[in-house]
Amino acid sequence: MKSKVLFLFLVLTVLNSFAQKYSLQLGDSYADDQLYISISYSQLDKQPSTISKSNFSYSLSAGFIKDIILNKQGSISFAAGIGFEYDYFNHKLKVDEVNKSTIFDSDNTITNNVFKTYNLELPLEFRWRTSNAKKYNFWRVYTGVKLIYNLQNTFSYTDANQQSFKYSNIEAYNKLQYGLTLSAGYDKFNIHLFYGLSPVFKDANINGESIDTRILKFGLIYYFL
Repeated sequence: MKSKVLFLFLVLTVLNSFAQKYSLQLGDSYADDQLYISISYSQLDKQPSTISKSNFSYSLSAGFIKDIILNKQGSISFAAGIGFEYDYFNHKLKVDEVNKSTIFDSDNTITNNVFKTYNLELPLEFRWRTSNAKKYNFWRVYTGVKLIYNLQNTFSYTDANQQSFKYSNIEAYNKLQYGLTLSAGYDKFNIHLFYGLSPVFKDANINGESIDTRILKFGLIYYFL
């Protein structure tokens, strides 16, 4: 029931924003509320010295962001939003969970070594653009921070004996993360960057070396409405 109410509220908010946008006249004060979808190529930065670079990994996200204008022209604003994010990492770190204790190791014999996460994301942005109330194609630079709350994480791999291992919601995963964002470009498709300022794992080490892994993403973000 709660999910249906939340979905209905989101639909009504979007329709209201859509109606207001197309009733504006040149010179009117306006806000640029938007739905967004992004796709990114992802990498794990600051990996331990014994772990090689990750293979192809990606991220998908979508959500709604509310625009709060800071000047009459609408060229400068603050925005806050909510969305959902899916991450797929094809990585090299061996992760095991034993009695609610996470064990990290390096093992070049394992295969299909991936971890997946489902996250709630809260973007906060300071925005500059060349738009006005009737101009929908414009240059933009949006920068800010994104808060990420992990809803679920799953780590899995196959060992040399073709035995599969899978662990969900491991103890060492940092469920609350944050990082810097930058979106820039013209019209609807824009370059999008994210760099995590918080580590993926908490109080983690491998062979006495601290694991300070961060997430780096770069790709495209599409704004519509």
